[in-house]
Amino acid sequence: MRAETVNLVEEIKQSVRLLRRHLDVDTAQRRLAELNKESEDPNFWNDSQRAQRTMRERDALEDQLAAIGRMEQALEDNLTLIELGEAEKDEATVTEAEAELKKLKAEVSRRELEALLSGEADANDCYLEVHAGAGGTESNDWASMLLRMYVRWAEQHGYKVDWLEESEGEGAGIKSATVQIKGRNAYGWLKSENGVHRLVRISPFDSNARRHTSFASVVVFPVVDDRIKIEIEEKDVRMEVMRSGGAGGQHVNKTESAVRLIHEPTGIVVKCQQDRSQHRNRAMAWDMLRAKMFEIEVKKREAKAEAEQAAKTDIGWGHQIRSYVLQPYQMVKDLRTGVSTSNTGGVLDGDLDEFMQAALAQKAFGGGPESVEDVE
Repeated sequence: MRAETVNLVEEIKQSVRLLRRHLDVDTAQRRLAELNKESEDPNFWNDSQRAQRTMRERDALEDQLAAIGRMEQALEDNLTLIELGEAEKDEATVTEAEAELKKLKAEVSRRELEALLSGEADANDCYLEVHAGAGGTESNDWASMLLRMYVRWAEQHGYKVDWLEESEGEGAGIKSATVQIKGRNAYGWLKSENGVHRLVRISPFDSNARRHTSFASVVVFPVVDDRIKIEIEEKDVRMEVMRSGGAGGQHVNKTESAVRLIHEPTGIVVKCQQDRSQHRNRAMAWDMLRAKMFEIEVKKREAKAEAEQAAKTDIGWGHQIRSYVLQPYQMVKDLRTGVSTSNTGGVLDGDLDEFMQAALAQKAFGGGPESVEDVE
């Protein structure tokens, strides 16, 4: 076996051992048995919120235990293939098995980072907002491209996306939009995307084909459940109703079903137009408001996070976390971690894992580029 393959196998074995220790497999199996027994109770769904929490915990444990078993089996199977290939001098089989080991290493590394998602709300669903910066049609179009990028990322990872609000841009794109992304660890993975994103390209809206720079901001905050208590005085909140804009059908565009809530002490504004029912939109808007208030409390406890969030106050030069350059060359570069790629099409189509993993690793272990220079 090649020396580099031996080293790769040892790295995978060590990582899987760490995952088993972090999960505490024996305890997890006992807990899973308890949850399965609990879910079989005829009265289980009488308390729907409690039942949903139980099912989320059960599904998470099942996934983690199954992943460890699957990775251990894959390691064993590919080692066997390499031994057989070497014995029969079948280089193609050896090469294929080595390639599978590299894929396995990538999955194990992702699982290791996912194990670090232990924040109070990391496992929760999340809201993701996109806001166009100054620049009219250019920035509105860029905001719609960013929103599509995150929707594609979510779909690729098996997350469900609910559209809550959208304000169309004039001529093209969007001024702002809010979606809810549902799935385990949605907030934990996406929270690193908070900030300003910069695009450099030849404008499709410029008849002279000049290069333009556009900005849009991304705001991610967790969905809070009944385990997290956030008290808001109703007297501090002003409600406005309006006709829904954008998608939603003929009915929502003709009735005042959209709801906007303004928390006057903080200036926080949320809007929901997902449903035809004003009552249900109001309930969802209150959930969003509580989620934003929770995020504020988290930031007060995390000075570093608050410093990072301060970048969102100005959607423009000097505040971006990532640059997407399509002209005069192809490059996406994260200005916090230094991670870059020339596969701009893949990134804009939702291939964001490398950036998210680097940001999570940097937060967990520190480090990063000694000096980060912006790209042109």
